[in-house]
Amino acid sequence: MQKKTFLLAVLSFMILLSGFKSQEPINQSWIRINLLGYMPSGIKIAVWCSKTADIPSQFEIIEQETGQVVYRSSQIEAFGAYGPFKKTARLNFSGFNVKGRFYLRVNNTLSPMVIINDDVYQGTADFCLRYMRQQRSGFNPFLKDSCHTHDGFSLYGEKAGIKDSTHFDASGGWHDASDYLQYGTTSANAAYHLLMAYRDFPKVFGDEKQANGLDGKNGRADVLDEARWGLDWLLKMHPKKNIMFNQLADDRDHSSMRIPKEDNQYGRGFERPLYFITGLPQQRGKFKNNTTGTSSTAAKYSSAFNLGSSLFALQDKAYARTLSEKAKTAYQYALQKPGVTQTASVKSPYIYAEDNWVDDMELAAATQSFTRPNSHTKALKIASFYAEQEKTTPWLLKDTAAHYQYYPFINIGHYELAKQLEGDEKSKILGYYKAGIEQVWARAKKNAFYRGVPFIWCSNNLTVAFAMQCMWYGSLTQDKSYAALEQANLDWILGCNPWGTSMVYGLPSWADTPKDPHSAFTHLKNYPIDGGLVDGPVYTNIYNSLIGIKLAGADEYADFQSDLAVYHDDYGDYSTNEPTMDGTASLIYLLAAKEAEARAKTNQSTSLGAIIRGDSTQKKIALVFTGDEFADGAVQITKTLQKEKVKASFFLTGNFYRKPAFENAIRQLKDDGHYLGAHSNEHLLYCDWKKRDSLLVSKAAFDEDLIKNYEAMARFGIGKKDAKFFLPPYEWYNETIAEWTKAQDLTLVNFTPGTRSNADYTYPEMGKSYRSSDEIYRSIVSYNETKLNGLNGFVLLLHVGTDPNRNDKFYKRLPELIEYLKKEGYEMLRIDNLLR
Repeated sequence: MQKKTFLLAVLSFMILLSGFKSQEPINQSWIRINLLGYMPSGIKIAVWCSKTADIPSQFEIIEQETGQVVYRSSQIEAFGAYGPFKKTARLNFSGFNVKGRFYLRVNNTLSPMVIINDDVYQGTADFCLRYMRQQRSGFNPFLKDSCHTHDGFSLYGEKAGIKDSTHFDASGGWHDASDYLQYGTTSANAAYHLLMAYRDFPKVFGDEKQANGLDGKNGRADVLDEARWGLDWLLKMHPKKNIMFNQLADDRDHSSMRIPKEDNQYGRGFERPLYFITGLPQQRGKFKNNTTGTSSTAAKYSSAFNLGSSLFALQDKAYARTLSEKAKTAYQYALQKPGVTQTASVKSPYIYAEDNWVDDMELAAATQSFTRPNSHTKALKIASFYAEQEKTTPWLLKDTAAHYQYYPFINIGHYELAKQLEGDEKSKILGYYKAGIEQVWARAKKNAFYRGVPFIWCSNNLTVAFAMQCMWYGSLTQDKSYAALEQANLDWILGCNPWGTSMVYGLPSWADTPKDPHSAFTHLKNYPIDGGLVDGPVYTNIYNSLIGIKLAGADEYADFQSDLAVYHDDYGDYSTNEPTMDGTASLIYLLAAKEAEARAKTNQSTSLGAIIRGDSTQKKIALVFTGDEFADGAVQITKTLQKEKVKASFFLTGNFYRKPAFENAIRQLKDDGHYLGAHSNEHLLYCDWKKRDSLLVSKAAFDEDLIKNYEAMARFGIGKKDAKFFLPPYEWYNETIAEWTKAQDLTLVNFTPGTRSNADYTYPEMGKSYRSSDEIYRSIVSYNETKLNGLNGFVLLLHVGTDPNRNDKFYKRLPELIEYLKKEGYEMLRIDNLLR
């Protein structure tokens, strides 16, 4: 649907629904939304924007099918002017969890269609992979033709004994953007994001393409095929241990706009120049870059090779070995001359002026353990050393940067390092993430869009990266303080911005997305560039200073441009509307994370308002221990978990937390990085054993008891934000208890039924209720071997200690149980990571 047709259709619908005259001028107010949609249980925010001085007091949700008002709310947070608008406000409808298609209405202003469903992100990561395939050099599956097959001839390699114009096979890889230059830095970063997306969210991706990108399954996820396309080219860019190239072609490419072919503007037939990494400044024409060393590019290569090797180890051992060896030599190349390698330009002053490199070295060191476990301890120490050199990515602090000055736009090394650390060391690294987020939040909380990312060139890439940083911080700390900020940045990309457009070509297909990007594919042939993330808005003063920009048509967003920032869906604007390969790869990771989140919630099992099982399609499990008056197994359980490198979860009563004899055990569990949660203060029985609906406590008593549980936990530095899951005493509750728990801003959880693990507290004097350790163990094995999906997503509950009358302690068989679960391929996680 064309944009103007869509707006007219919405306006007509608005008039039909509104049985009263307009109370303000037409087209003076707008409602900006995430055009793709919202998850039912997720954060749901729209932004009211007006050129009048009015702020609404209420908004409505109208069901599309019936035209009926189904929700009214006054949850409106007013803000002042922003960009072209005099007044703005955040409309919060997070409490509306009904699935369907709707419109938001404020007075006579109607939003675009609002979709609420669990599947809004389904297939979006694979959709964006289309753009990556379209960017392929060598054989291009979109065109079903080849290009740039003669690359390339070397420059600047004399010190390594390589004469200028020596030929090296460098065909392949990805074109960087709408031109056909190719950079090692952006390609390595893109490959890493694709590999990481597959590693972290493998179930999200499909298999519809062959390795060459043409239709047909090949038994491997398409995202992994795409990542390998990038890795293969990076291997060519590092053919020997003393040879590494940074760049293929240069800005002479910009002499014309064309569909990719065999280019001949470099003076060597169809070959294009390969820029050798020397660690020294390089000059072609009148422009000289500020290269200071070899580290930034070489370290990125090393990281991508390390992660690639670990993921291909089971599929192609020879390839994995090659990647592992190249990771080592690339790392040594990075150490040759610490510093940054910048790109080279001949005719234009615009380059990738990367100015930081210790973040790349941190990631390269942190990934060494992926393929070389023996180097784990040493590698983490080195990574931690580099982490200290740049705690916060500079643009987060400075609120500005030159083009690609601080690249990648997120410090991935902090993420990979923190996952491998424990206790205070892990908290310290995550604190660096928090410090950067806080800097952006200080800016973002002043406007309705929660916009704190600077409008520099490729601002959309920074936006995606920042959303990832918020997401990683939240998942690794379970601190959800920045969840709304994270969502706001994703919403911005998908339409909740002043221009009301998604910044991703064709996503979603039914709404306003770029139609006239700065791309030869669309401009010359009208080929769709599905999934391409465009650069995004820039400061107006930057736009006005750029060379060679001239809009090709009328500005359809003229009403939304301002002295703050501009965005044009116009082929002539290369600064805001050119798609980038590396930005799209980052978006693929973020969209995969959102789809995986939705899938996990959809596949979770609940009972009477409590979550009782995680994603039943994933071989992941949570070992959960509860405790009240006994702790005789604490030491042995702790040592077993340490030896097996397993994280577990402990739900303990206030009685347990306050008992002096248990203090050392609790502190050790916390230091080891296990989840510590609440289990009530005095181990109350909430409801009758036979009549479950009959409550034995009042809400006041429930609240007071739970508050005291958290007060006891506070002595160990554990607050509500650290322990959002609550496991009820006796594992016995009803729907009312679940509602009271939710009112405390907590989530009720319970064990997964089916095994007898929770009976490990019984003893012989209990008669028929007693279960031996053999019987308990057999019940676990039997369930795994006989039930569909086995123990996938299980919350397997045991006890920290048991009555002295039980001599047959099941916790003594914990090593055997963990060995069995590992052999069966289960990953054991903290409960907050299983049920996130």
